Amino acid sequence: MGESAATNNHHQHGQAFNISVDVPPHFSSKGIDDDGRPQRTGTVWTASAHVITAVIGSGVLSLAWAIAQLGWIAGPTVMFLFAFVIYYTSTLLADCYRSGDPLFGKRNYTYMDAVRSNLGESKVKLCGLIQYMNIFGVAIGYTIAASISMMAIKRSNCFHESGEKNPCHISSNPYMIGFGITQLLFSQIPDFDQIWWLSIVAAVMSFTYSSIGLGLGVAKVADNGTIGGSFTGISIGTVTQAQKIWRSFQALGNIAFAYSFSIILIEIQDTVKSPPSEAKTMKKATLISTSVTTLFYMLCGCMGYAAFGDRSPGNLLTGFGFYNPYWLLDIANAAIVIHLVGAYQVYCQPLFAFVEKYAAEKWPENKLIAKDIKIPVPFFPPYNLNLFRLAWRSGFVILTTVISMLLPFFNDVVGILGAFGFWPLTVYFPIEMYTAQKKIEKWSSRWICLQMLSVACLIISVAAAAGSIAGVVLDLKVYRPFKTSY
Repeated sequence: MGESAATNNHHQHGQAFNISVDVPPHFSSKGIDDDGRPQRTGTVWTASAHVITAVIGSGVLSLAWAIAQLGWIAGPTVMFLFAFVIYYTSTLLADCYRSGDPLFGKRNYTYMDAVRSNLGESKVKLCGLIQYMNIFGVAIGYTIAASISMMAIKRSNCFHESGEKNPCHISSNPYMIGFGITQLLFSQIPDFDQIWWLSIVAAVMSFTYSSIGLGLGVAKVADNGTIGGSFTGISIGTVTQAQKIWRSFQALGNIAFAYSFSIILIEIQDTVKSPPSEAKTMKKATLISTSVTTLFYMLCGCMGYAAFGDRSPGNLLTGFGFYNPYWLLDIANAAIVIHLVGAYQVYCQPLFAFVEKYAAEKWPENKLIAKDIKIPVPFFPPYNLNLFRLAWRSGFVILTTVISMLLPFFNDVVGILGAFGFWPLTVYFPIEMYTAQKKIEKWSSRWICLQMLSVACLIISVAAAAGSIAGVVLDLKVYRPFKTSY
């Protein structure tokens, strides 16, 4: 999912409560925008880069498996359909950046600001709840994915040393605990949004492991001399008829997860300069970035499927389709772990800040919440320890780690997250906001078409969620909590 540029989400808490001064356009002085802020300098290319960085994440690793469930015809078709829906609803969302006039209307700095301006306060609460539950789920998904990659490094070295004779079964628990301890330390950094380099590191890492996956897929196809897979996907016999249906639904959720970036689109648009209007620039950027991402996904997903056919692993780099060169797999998996360590924080910081802000407003007199204890650090400025922050953030990390240890199923969790976030955040809210802003009449042909799109996407989301939940139920039949090894 697109992870790293989610740093922009941090502005949710800095910007949503700033008082902006709307300066008439002819008063805008050099270096200052019409809202009294420093002039924005973003272009089509910087916005496209942000979106590509945000989208190409760990979701790419489950695409070969998703295409294997659907086959050579339905797989790429579904991927194109998702790309089209995401592009179309993103253009609607881009129009909601300014309320009223597209060039001089009031700016909405974040996704939730846009919901507040167009749909009112009650919908903001619903949007916030979905957004924050999604973040909680992503934290669990990242813990699972990181531990799987750490185990893959250990197993690939073990295979190599034993000449591929030892099955090398190991438990995921120590790796999840290790990842959790790392996050305990990182989560205590109070102002993570200033670490801009994190986004760059995460972007480089996601391109590294995606490209290695693609390269290994190409090499495997060349080595096999044939293209694997079939027109209808995994055959009944390899799986039961019920499994085939549930897995096909789950594949929809996995593809949705790989594409989702609507949640940060408004924040990216807030970096773009005008004229031309920010909406015009953002629509171009969305077209470029969706096209590049789709091409990249097609290559990774289709090459993975061509290499392994029905046996395509749930996670391309850890499913042990590839054994050699083992050092290259180690580099790819290390890149995933580094990416996910940063991405976890980038995603969770807005939730941390939201809870702390709420607590500070609700109980301003409480010493635990309000008081910082200064701890001297040699060679650095003193560290401000806040006991509430220490307890709440540590509790959050521990809870997500324990849940990950109870449900260590990468594909199912990715499918649930994709299904849960796709319809409300990518389709429902953008369509509702656009309808309200453009005052589209109820029962007009435009209104009916938009509602039909929304309902169709809701059905897909429900099917994807059902498939992923069925997957978890099937996994739990053979799984013993905290004991299963791989």
